[in-house]
Amino acid sequence: MQEINFQSTNTTKRKLPRLRFRHMKDAVLGKDYDLSVVFVGKTKIQSLNKTYRKMDSPTDILSFPLSEKSGEIYICLDVADKKSLEFERSPRNFLDFLFIHGLVHLLGHDHSDAMEKIEEKFRKKFNI
Repeated sequence: MQEINFQSTNTTKRKLPRLRFRHMKDAVLGKDYDLSVVFVGKTKIQSLNKTYRKMDSPTDILSFPLSEKSGEIYICLDVADKKSLEFERSPRNFLDFLFIHGLVHLLGHDHSDAMEKIEEKFRKKFNI
């Protein structure tokens, strides 16, 4: 049996919806990719955003490649919920949408038309 290379940690007091992140991770990054997903509050995500992106504001998601085969994703549900309204998506649907976006960043892509096409392919695969 193959070891599952996925870990999710919730540091918030919020209850998480049932997530299909492991399947998305395997589809986008492969089963051998080690991924840690951490759900954090606004203060933590703002601190990370300020430290690593020089932006002193909370954001919805941050992706950090650690090596060619490992990475971390931080998600702030409070910010994601607010942004879901801007994208006219349910909070759950937007969370899946956002996670695909973070995974494609871990593949090494920056915001571009090419990145959007890759995201669209996986959004279709998962009906997002």
